[in-house]
Amino acid sequence: MNTKDLVDKIGLKPLSNYETREINGVFVSDMISDVMTGAKSGNLWLTIQTHKSIVPTANLADMSAIIITNNKKVPDETVELASKYKIALLSANMSTYELAIKLHEIGLK
Repeated sequence: MNTKDLVDKIGLKPLSNYETREINGVFVSDMISDVMTGAKSGNLWLTIQTHKSIVPTANLADMSAIIITNNKKVPDETVELASKYKIALLSANMSTYELAIKLHEIGLK
């Protein structure tokens, strides 16, 4: 599955301009250091963090997308930075827990 398929399948809201990428798993954390040490290339990153530091972290970890849960408002500077680096910054109107269950149900782990 790729990021565009995922957006269409579960109704995520794209916030940034991005390049479609293949997804190979899911990583859930709100700590930058966890992502830098534990995420794998191609993972989706589920978080409630919205500050612009999430973008270079996702880029460094080679994430497929960042999904902001709980329908949180994302600052314009974060969206602009994600668009600049073509990183998928997506918004979900469900909790991290609910989204993790939904992703598991469609085969992402």
